[in-house]
Amino acid sequence: MNKVMTRTKRRPGTRPPGRHDTRRPGTTPPRTPGAGAPRPAPGDSPPQAPPAEAASRTLLLPPPVDHPRPSPPSSPPPQPRPTDLFADRLLAVLSGQRPVHCMLRHTAGRAYDELAWLAERGPLRTRGTRPVVRDIGYYVPRPGAIEAFARIGAGDRLRAMAFRLEQGPDLRWRCTAVELGGPRMPRPDDD
Repeated sequence: MNKVMTRTKRRPGTRPPGRHDTRRPGTTPPRTPGAGAPRPAPGDSPPQAPPAEAASRTLLLPPPVDHPRPSPPSSPPPQPRPTDLFADRLLAVLSGQRPVHCMLRHTAGRAYDELAWLAERGPLRTRGTRPVVRDIGYYVPRPGAIEAFARIGAGDRLRAMAFRLEQGPDLRWRCTAVELGGPRMPRPDDD
């Protein structure tokens, strides 16, 4: 890797250019050589300036501006539905945009194994067009459980993905099952 740095040429005997800090609200006037009043000799008393002029010289920052403070919102902003969040997360894993282990803490039971098995086969990986969630539907069979489906579009292709979410005792939603159209993960005989 070749790193190229450009520097401005300095003339000998000149000062480097001043630094401008964008984080500071006020700026100081530029210094020019020979500008301003002559310096008093040692032992001389400094000339007294009128009070208004002295006040303007000591004022470094502009006076504060009263901005109206926003009133606190009456209700918090709406949170995205768990079905929307999980559809996006599952799509990212099944399309190869995210690794499978990013879903480890968001799954329970056999869902992680099913997801890893599906992601191995890359059913939603496409060349060119990135897959997107077109539509989401859901059914609530009981409180704390959601069965959802998502229509996934990639170009002119449309696929279906189904998943089940269950709410744990810690009130977090976790995916407990994932299915796509096509072959299913073989089930062991001991289930």
